Amino acid sequence: MAGKSSIKFNAGDKVKISTNDKSYEGIVMPQESNSSVFLKLKTGYNVGINLTNVTEVKILEKARPKPEKKLESIKKDKNKKTIAVLHTGGTIASKIDYESGGVTAKFDVEDLLNLVPELKEIANIETNQVANIMSENIRFSFYKTLADAVKKYIDLGNNKSSVDGIIIGHGTDTLQFTAAALSFMFNNLPIPVLLVGSQRSTDRGSTDARINLIGAAKFIDKTDFKGVAICMHESTNDEYCAILSGTKTKKFHTSRRDAFKTVNDTPIARVHIKSGKIEYLNENYSKLTSGKLESKDKFEEKVGICQVYPNMLPEVFEFYREKKYKGLVIEGTGLGHMPMLTGKNLTGKNKAGREDILDALKKLIDSGCVCVMTSQAVFGKVMMDVYTNLRKLKDAGVVSGEDMLTETAFIKLAWLLGNCPNKTEKDREEIKRLVTENLRGEINNRILVDGYL
Repeated sequence: MAGKSSIKFNAGDKVKISTNDKSYEGIVMPQESNSSVFLKLKTGYNVGINLTNVTEVKILEKARPKPEKKLESIKKDKNKKTIAVLHTGGTIASKIDYESGGVTAKFDVEDLLNLVPELKEIANIETNQVANIMSENIRFSFYKTLADAVKKYIDLGNNKSSVDGIIIGHGTDTLQFTAAALSFMFNNLPIPVLLVGSQRSTDRGSTDARINLIGAAKFIDKTDFKGVAICMHESTNDEYCAILSGTKTKKFHTSRRDAFKTVNDTPIARVHIKSGKIEYLNENYSKLTSGKLESKDKFEEKVGICQVYPNMLPEVFEFYREKKYKGLVIEGTGLGHMPMLTGKNLTGKNKAGREDILDALKKLIDSGCVCVMTSQAVFGKVMMDVYTNLRKLKDAGVVSGEDMLTETAFIKLAWLLGNCPNKTEKDREEIKRLVTENLRGEINNRILVDGYL
C-alpha cells in the first residue's frame, strides 16, 4: 500500500505517519480498506488514519520475515476431552511479533498452543478459522456461517458431537449479540458452546485472552452444562472467569477485562483458574436430558433499534414505516415510557389536538411492524400497566420486552420474524406472544418492579 508521499509500506512495517495535525508511530496492520491505514501503537491499541489526511510517511523499520515455530506433532490423548476452537477475528485473534515486526492473521492449532500452552494439558485441541472479521462489521448472514461451523461437529442423526465442547473466539464489541443469536438458533445443543473475547490483544502483557481461553477449556472439561454461554474475566485480576448467560449478558466497559456482566440474573458459574474448580452460582443452568437438536437460522433484515430521547419527533417512526420495517425495538425510559406529543402545551394534546408521536407509532404498528419496548435502565423490567401513558402504548400494540436486554430483544425479534410466518395479523399476534415467552433464558419471571422474589 502506498501513502501520500508515494512511499510504499506493507503490513508489519514500523512507520511514522504525519497528518495535518498529528503524527503517529506504530506497526502497519493488515488493511481492510484502500482509503485508510491502521497502526498498532506502542500502547497496544489500534488507530485508523484516513489516507487523504496523510502528509508524510516515513518507514522506520521494514518487516522482517521470521521462521515459524512449530510444535512437535500433536497427538490426541484418549484420556482427555476434545475441544474445537473456532476463530472469527477480533482482538483475541490479533497478533503481532514485535521482534520481527510481522503481523499475522493465521491462527492454527500450533499458533494457539504457542500462545496458551496450558490448553494442551487440559484437552485435545482442534482449531478452525471461520472468519477474520471485526465484530462491529458482523451482519445476520455471519450468524448462519457460524452456526454451520458449529453443526459440522454434531451428528444431527443421533444428536452426538465429535467434540466435547466448542470455544468461539469473537470480538467483544458485539459478542453479546452473537451469543444471543446462537442461543436462539440452537435448541437442545448436546455440548457447551462458549464465546470468548479479549479486551486487550494477545501481544500485550495485560491481555485477558489467555485466561479467558483457559477458563473456557477448564469449564468444558468438567461441566455438564449444555448450550451457549460466554466466558470472560469476572474481575480485573486473573483469579476467576465467569460463565455468563448467552441472553442475559451485557458489555459494561470499553476496556476493562471484567467488562461483561449478567443482568437481572445470576452468572452460571465461576471458574477458579489455578485450581480448576467449577463453582456453580445458578442452579437453573441448562443440562441436556433429552430432545433432538433444533436449528433455525433465519433472521429478518428489516429490524431496528430506536432509543427514545427528549425532543423526539414523529418523523422517527415515520422513517421506519416508510422504509417498511418489520420489527422495531424501542428502548424507552424507566418502566417503558416514551414521548407522546410535541408542541408547547406538554400537559395535554398539542395544538392540533393530537398526540402526534403516538399517532406516528400507531401507524407504524398498523403497517405490520412489530414494536417491542425495552428500557434504557439496565436493571429491572418494563411494566406497561403501571401508568396511563404506558397503557396507551400497550393499547396501541406495543409489546412489553419484560426484563430483556435491548440487544437480546433485537436479536430475538429478528429471529422470530425470520423463522415464523409473518403474512397475516394472526401470524403477528403469535410473534408478539412469543416475544414475551421465555424461550432461552432471556426473560426472568422472578423479577419484580423493586427487585427479585
